[in-house]
Amino acid sequence: MTATDRSIELINAAAQAAADKLAHDIIAYDVSDVLSITDAFLLASAPNDRQVKSIVDEIEERLNKELGAKPVRREGDREARWVLLDYVDIVVHVQHSEERVFYALERLWKDCPELDLPADAKETRGKAEEHAKLQAAEEATHSDEDWR
Repeated sequence: MTATDRSIELINAAAQAAADKLAHDIIAYDVSDVLSITDAFLLASAPNDRQVKSIVDEIEERLNKELGAKPVRREGDREARWVLLDYVDIVVHVQHSEERVFYALERLWKDCPELDLPADAKETRGKAEEHAKLQAAEEATHSDEDWR
């Protein structure tokens, strides 16, 4: 079985919304062959809780406005470290970068086919690593200044 056209439409709209809010490492998997409860997963991350929430809000608003889709379940809002939006056809996971590394959902779903995403979403690949390097360099600079 393959993800339905509706699932792919939802995934693409969610991926674009996440990219527009500067999500990192957006990727989608067709999980329809291994799960009967949903067709596809979208994974995205952000370096802080506020941005996770902003990405989730944008995805939810865009899917409702453009496609008339509302999640049947939204979990993880309180801490905004890992928010899950369940649209039945698709499930969206937006994680804080630390949770993304720790739980490594890509490792679990690596055998599933990757879905093609809009160009803006594809360009987010490697952004988390890039952001972490910049942040580490900035922290090192500040600690050097503090030492002096």
